[in-house]
Amino acid sequence: MYNQIICQICSVVSCKYHFSLSTRSMASKTPVGFIGLGNMGTPMARNLLKNGYPVIATDVFPESCKELQDLGAQVMDTPADVAEKADRIITMLPSSPNVLEVYTGPNGILKKVKKGTLLIDSSTIDPAVSKEMAIAAEKMGAVFMDAPVSGGVGAASMAKLTFMVGGVEEEYHAAQELLTCMGANVVYCGQVGTGQAAKICNNMLLAIGMIGTAETMNLGIRLGLDPKLLAKILNMSSGRCWSSDTYNPVPGVMEGVPSGNNYQGGFGTTLMAKDLGLAQSTATNTKTPIPLGSLAHQIFRVMCSRGYANKDFSSVFQFLREEEGQ
Repeated sequence: MYNQIICQICSVVSCKYHFSLSTRSMASKTPVGFIGLGNMGTPMARNLLKNGYPVIATDVFPESCKELQDLGAQVMDTPADVAEKADRIITMLPSSPNVLEVYTGPNGILKKVKKGTLLIDSSTIDPAVSKEMAIAAEKMGAVFMDAPVSGGVGAASMAKLTFMVGGVEEEYHAAQELLTCMGANVVYCGQVGTGQAAKICNNMLLAIGMIGTAETMNLGIRLGLDPKLLAKILNMSSGRCWSSDTYNPVPGVMEGVPSGNNYQGGFGTTLMAKDLGLAQSTATNTKTPIPLGSLAHQIFRVMCSRGYANKDFSSVFQFLREEEGQ
């Protein structure tokens, strides 16, 4: 009899404990708005859904919303409609003008944003625009943070992105809760705009590294080396870098990267040229010499004018091969 009573008590306590956990878990899974469902935004939003967050989404191209809608996301017509229904919103947009339009345009987020809303922008834009958006959001009683990403489409799909976050430190943990559903690394960088600064520096190095890898692989091939063998040697030697061991630009060397798919998908040449333009602009403003960054900017701009605009930026290898014949 005594044992039965003890078991009943334990059962009740256990039920209450599980109910408490469940309630707390459900309370944190309030809807999240997501605006911008391109190559990066779609897998990011998909990972939020996988983690149990209801997603309220929109994109300037309605057809981009279909995949998420099929997975259970609620699709709205405008960013303002999203802001009306969600008090945590993530944006993933191509450029500064897109961010300005989505936040401050006629149907922008700030037209219907609720007080206390957390706005997280994962676009890669001019740090000055991030600061401008933070001021505009603050006037509406909302909080804006910049949180650009590194890692590409593959990392976005596998929730292994790196987020570089700038904003009010007290709000960082609230942002971190969502960002860890989409990334393996979330780093607080400082005030608004510092996330963008870190991302611009990273992408300048990435561009320089990719050009260097493409030049090296091309030279080795012309010298008679098998590209897979050369890549293997580089990746066990001092020349190893992300562009050689994770995202090799030579077709046939690696599987699951754009070079193995006619440079489709991934990170577009246009976007890389845009990011290098941001690096060039900020370097000019701060009187910082970036000779290799400037040269990389020119190379990717020329590629955009030669039919590579919509190809992955690793197509710089193909561009160099074609330059040989001229």
